[in-house]
Amino acid sequence: MLSIGEFSKICEVSTKTLRYYAEIGLILPDEINPENGYRYYSISQLKKMLFINRLKSYHFSLEEIKAILEREEDPSEELLCADLCRKRREMLEKLNAIEHTLKLMSLDISNLEKGVPLMSYLDSIEVELVETPSIRILSMRQMIRGDDYALGYGTYFGSLYEQIATEKLTLLGTPMTIYHSSEYKPDGNDTEFAIPIEETVEGTRDLSGGLCAKSVLKGSYSELTSVYAALMEWVEREGYELENSPYEVYITDPKRATGSEDFVTEVYFPVKRRRG
Repeated sequence: MLSIGEFSKICEVSTKTLRYYAEIGLILPDEINPENGYRYYSISQLKKMLFINRLKSYHFSLEEIKAILEREEDPSEELLCADLCRKRREMLEKLNAIEHTLKLMSLDISNLEKGVPLMSYLDSIEVELVETPSIRILSMRQMIRGDDYALGYGTYFGSLYEQIATEKLTLLGTPMTIYHSSEYKPDGNDTEFAIPIEETVEGTRDLSGGLCAKSVLKGSYSELTSVYAALMEWVEREGYELENSPYEVYITDPKRATGSEDFVTEVYFPVKRRRG
């Protein structure tokens, strides 16, 4: 048996952390002295602790690690491999985002050294006034947290495409997202995922056409906030006001693009002339 201090030293995990792990049921002492409360771990628990450390180094959360450890009824290598593959995909997405941010930073540094203002890129965002036709959309509306949009896109668009395939419906356009919330809320935003189709079936509605301020983003979705700001400035400057919920149309399928710089997204602000 190893004292909590000895176990801590070998595994390079503080005794405070070990006590917390025991509190949440991640790894419990093999024995606790009832007289003095001293905690002891068995030699066999070293492997479990090192396994936990390994998963932590791969950025698994404690909740995820606990779920993996509790999967005693099916501790197959295949499931663990699937967990690792999923986490690797998540980390690659974060890595791509960081690389994109570094590219932007390098560009900003280069521009600043040339005397170009940091926010001057906003002036290059083009806005035009267009008339859009009414379209029929197959959609589902959900409350989505700000950090869950990427997952939501895959889940809800996937479900819509599955219904289209099952019912043999006719596609008339690319996926779109309509934002109905009047303000941004971290705990959830009213979001409608939609795909234009020809038929009228359960889950369809008509999206009315009309006058829209339109801009096109070529690049990462992280730049959409800049497009929204440019559109809002244009609407205000040109004497218009928002009439309906803004929406995005995804011209490029992210799965077929070689990188985020290849993404093409159209952003529409339904507008009307401001009174007075």
